[in-house]
Amino acid sequence: MNIHEYQAKQVLAGFGAPIAQGVAITSADQAADAIAALPGPVWVVKSQIHAGGRGKGTFRELGPEAKGGVRVSFSAREALDNVHDMLGKTLITKQTGPAGKQVNRLYIEDGAAIDRELYLSILVDRETGKTSFVASTEGGMDIEAVAEQTPDKIHTISITASEGVTEADADRIADALELSGDTRTQGRTLFTALYDAFTTKDMSLLEINPLIVTESGDIQVLDAKISFDGNALFRHPDIMELRDETEEDAKEIEASRHDLAYIALDGEIGCMVNGAGLAMATMDIIKLYGAAPANFLDVGGGATTEKVTAAFKIITSDPNVKGILVNIFGGIMRCDVIAKGVVQAVKDVGLTVPLVVRLEGTKVAEGKAIINDSGLNVIAADDLDDAAQKIVKAVKG
Repeated sequence: MNIHEYQAKQVLAGFGAPIAQGVAITSADQAADAIAALPGPVWVVKSQIHAGGRGKGTFRELGPEAKGGVRVSFSAREALDNVHDMLGKTLITKQTGPAGKQVNRLYIEDGAAIDRELYLSILVDRETGKTSFVASTEGGMDIEAVAEQTPDKIHTISITASEGVTEADADRIADALELSGDTRTQGRTLFTALYDAFTTKDMSLLEINPLIVTESGDIQVLDAKISFDGNALFRHPDIMELRDETEEDAKEIEASRHDLAYIALDGEIGCMVNGAGLAMATMDIIKLYGAAPANFLDVGGGATTEKVTAAFKIITSDPNVKGILVNIFGGIMRCDVIAKGVVQAVKDVGLTVPLVVRLEGTKVAEGKAIINDSGLNVIAADDLDDAAQKIVKAVKG
């Protein structure tokens, strides 16, 4: 689960991270009071959407020549004008795609006198199996561009879980960021606080870009992005309250209500599979034969007919879906349960696109009988390779 920048800063402030004063608003009527509540004389008006690249983004309604989604304002009047200019508009960034996202919230923040911009993040390093800090002196830039152009300026510091951030770890991070004096002391304290926040709140990503050093030598979190492990949210009701469903795909929201592992993608072939590994293999083989998956969907091992019905309805609600591939290898999951769910869903919502079904494993004979006796226009497949070729051929004609 992702949250907005202002929410991320509130979470980090609770662990002692230094942030500037700021006020979040959802209505232009709140803007004047929010601006007056900040000391100035510089205000920064920031679009709050779940996507990066806001500063370089463009507003569809304002045209490509307009300023981006993060604007420095040098008077209260300019800040108010920026609020009216941005709120309710559609911001398009490299991460939103051409559809963009509507800006329903703004964060008005006190300006900062910046001396240096740094990059700092914490993530789970799959290669080492450890939580790691990624640090660079090249803050304020796309970290991907830094990695490509100057990889020597990116440093990874792995943390041993049983020890946490040690004195040596803190020194290595501070060295990577080229901190000295009192700024270094502040940084070392911050690294421990950030690691505490990351582990305590079950984050999957904590990114601060930029982490700044002010002209007075103070460390400050100028921007923050946090993603949380969805499987651990039951432990954090306070974090769940931060969820903004307007920023999420409606299909993914519906899937979460049925405990389905669903991620919307950009392709044309809807997939219903049991097991994450098999789902990934199914998507790969669809790509191999020249098409693209419209989703990742793992119905899990203990799905009921109702759950499968819900999954099928979610797939068919995607207007981009031109065909559906059901690929089930029954272990814990029974093929007859899948078959009943598919039949029920088709009866409920209809079927206007080709459907290929591949069943194998537990209760496979019963599952195939249910499909065959249903009267549905289903294309049967013998194995995954056969299924992928048939659905791609049906979609592409």
